Amino acid sequence: MRAAFHHQTKAIILNTPNNPTGKVFTQTELELIRDLCLEFNVLAITDEIYEHILFDGTRHISIASLEGMNQRTVTINGLSKSYSVTGWRVGWAVGPAAITNAIRKVHDFLTVGAPAPLQEAGAVALGLPPTYYRGLADGYCARRDRLIPALTQAGFRCFRPRGAYYVMTDISAFGFQDDVAFTRYLVKEIGVAAVPGSSFYNDSRDGGKQVRFAFCKRDVTLDEAANRLRKLRER
Repeated sequence: MRAAFHHQTKAIILNTPNNPTGKVFTQTELELIRDLCLEFNVLAITDEIYEHILFDGTRHISIASLEGMNQRTVTINGLSKSYSVTGWRVGWAVGPAAITNAIRKVHDFLTVGAPAPLQEAGAVALGLPPTYYRGLADGYCARRDRLIPALTQAGFRCFRPRGAYYVMTDISAFGFQDDVAFTRYLVKEIGVAAVPGSSFYNDSRDGGKQVRFAFCKRDVTLDEAANRLRKLRER
């Protein structure tokens, strides 16, 4: 991380909880990033849209809450994941006035504004009680724990997520040339769709042996996927 920072670095983009890995950054890790931002005068732009989808007692920490970061962080969030309305595309950016003034100008010229009824609905959603968020996380945790054993039994090596609703997996055991060939096979022959891991990397070769599954599905859908994935063992 330190090697990536230098005196021409302008900003770091941080996604926690993370898509596609489910990684949730710890206090110690965020403090390291904070220290580097302060040392090199760097802005932090954070995507925290999965902040309420956390598992195993994991705690979400916004880097803007750390000492010294309030005036150098732009926090991006929205309704999509916490309220299961991904098609609405209603979100917000929070940051110091000097930066948000410019953001508002760009927003005005590019998108003008989200539909008024969706903003009204969002205001209601943001007033939901803590029990709603606990239920949200518990529901996704149960789905995670439903899918991972099925993937493991099918031959995938799973990276257990601490947040969000994705499972990144290693496909080395299946002997395919790369992730794209494997995901095509999955769709055509197995009837299950996954996202090639290479799509998440700057160098596609780094993700050539990984694929991502999503478990934001009904139990019956996850069970059917598990049933179909058993056919991989018969290859």
